Amino acid sequence: MRLNKYLSDAGVCSRREADRLVEAGRITINGETARMGMQVSDETEICIDGKKIIREEKKVLLAFHKPRGIECTANPNVKKNVISYINYPIRIYYIGRLDKDSEGLLLLTNQGELVNKMMRSGNQHEKEYVVTVNKPVTKEFIKKMQDGVPILGTKTRKCRVIQTGEKSFRIILTQGLNRQIRRMCQYLGYEVKRLKRIRVMNIELGDLPVGSYREVTAQEMKTLQEMIKDSSETTVIKKERGKKCEPDRKNEGTRRIVK
Repeated sequence: MRLNKYLSDAGVCSRREADRLVEAGRITINGETARMGMQVSDETEICIDGKKIIREEKKVLLAFHKPRGIECTANPNVKKNVISYINYPIRIYYIGRLDKDSEGLLLLTNQGELVNKMMRSGNQHEKEYVVTVNKPVTKEFIKKMQDGVPILGTKTRKCRVIQTGEKSFRIILTQGLNRQIRRMCQYLGYEVKRLKRIRVMNIELGDLPVGSYREVTAQEMKTLQEMIKDSSETTVIKKERGKKCEPDRKNEGTRRIVK
């Protein structure tokens, strides 16, 4: 990473100010006076006026439009793993999973406390999906989905289900059992043809292009922090891993990933 960007990301100064410091001879790299455009890493010793810079990792929360076929895993041996696909410059991990055949909003961060508070089932935070199935949706199907069905040795928590088309519906869950929606539909004799997550709490997918990510806006983050301030962050085990607020719909800083 270029020196000026490294110092900017570390919160030390702006890129322009970093360049001024280099020109003034005030920065040293591994004991030698820095030159404009030098490349550095976390292993590089950087000093300003003789004082060593210790980089604090930038706190990030990304909204990513996961395509179908990308797996929620950090295992580098999985060819289409989400971490390699995004290739973000600092270490991040996903908040909740979307299975390989599903698409839509996936949040990624480097903030462990945030992950626990958002994903612990007992906190009952909302996640919203749009689903297309293989045959016409009936009133009976909607009612049974809402009331809960037995899967994985338990009965699913009551939820909201709204029919949106002959073979489609929206569903808002407050739990995240493994392949929950697919298993619920299967129990009732339906097959999911397409599943897309469009919202996690106050953060919406919106018109973010498939395969792109953006940083969550300051307003979204402020609202999110307010929503989770009383949430527990205990008893969450990392594996391989409610009121609806009016969302901030601005997709600032969208990044398109080109493969």
